[in-house]
Amino acid sequence: MGAARPVLVVAERLDASADMVVDQLNQRNVPVMRFDSADFPQKITLTAGHRPTVAGWEGKLDDGHRSVRLEDVRAVYYRRPGRPVIADTVKEPYSTWAQNQADAAMLNLLSALPVRWINNPHYDRIAAHKPQQLVAATRVGLRVPRSIVTNDPDAARAFAKQVDGPLICKPVLGGRLNTGKDRQMMVATHRIDPADFDDSIRLTAHYLQEAIPKKYEVRLVAVDGNMFAGTLLGTSEKARTDWRTDYEAIEYGTTTAPEAVATAVRRFMASYGIVFGSFDFAVTPDDDWVFFENNPAGTWSWVENRTGLPIAAAHADYLQGTSQS
Repeated sequence: MGAARPVLVVAERLDASADMVVDQLNQRNVPVMRFDSADFPQKITLTAGHRPTVAGWEGKLDDGHRSVRLEDVRAVYYRRPGRPVIADTVKEPYSTWAQNQADAAMLNLLSALPVRWINNPHYDRIAAHKPQQLVAATRVGLRVPRSIVTNDPDAARAFAKQVDGPLICKPVLGGRLNTGKDRQMMVATHRIDPADFDDSIRLTAHYLQEAIPKKYEVRLVAVDGNMFAGTLLGTSEKARTDWRTDYEAIEYGTTTAPEAVATAVRRFMASYGIVFGSFDFAVTPDDDWVFFENNPAGTWSWVENRTGLPIAAAHADYLQGTSQS
């Protein structure tokens, strides 16, 4: 790959955000090796050694078309890759064991590289926990909705009485619901009526929040301290409740995060040790910014495509090493 130090891009094959970052790096003549962890160990060979006299791992990552020396890597862009896939010839229980071994080897060896990360997956996983995010957001001075996590119908009713206004319910953990026959359904944020609360609440944890009145919403993409704020104005009830449920009823634009919000977001990210995040805010009719959550591996390609905000370039600046961090 030449004398220049490469960037590793670890992402699933169909990822528009990763595509845009790779394109930016290619334009700058920065060598890139992109791969999906799902190809390890069947299509990727990893060899890493550690000598007591060297502070780091040395070795090679090879996908049969290109290779990089681990000690030459300058940065890693890690974006929701798949888990390793083990050959069909390995039967259970050894298949799951082998998958866990491959997953741990790839993840932990890469994480041990003393390079720039977007984001180090160990920090990323901690930063993705929604209930803990509300605590971190409050500590840095962001406004958050009144919230409760419970499986107690009486506690849910008491919370509704305390709020005395519209409520929403959202998943504690993101992801999709497998409905069978290779079909998946997104579990969206939705409005709820306390009159419907019954003993079914006891069946699992429910994450309830006060519904925040919205002038519009903001997907605030933070990259190495830079703030890129795309606005979303829902023109249907579905889009106003959860804009992901009605993309055709959204008007896109841009805004600037107030300095107090931007400063708090930087402090929030520093508390987790991450340099990238996709933050969701509501802006109230009084122009208050209310924090909902941060996805440390959230999508942003659509923000750049809809608004022209230079998000991919900010990623490339950091990975290339031309930013000030």
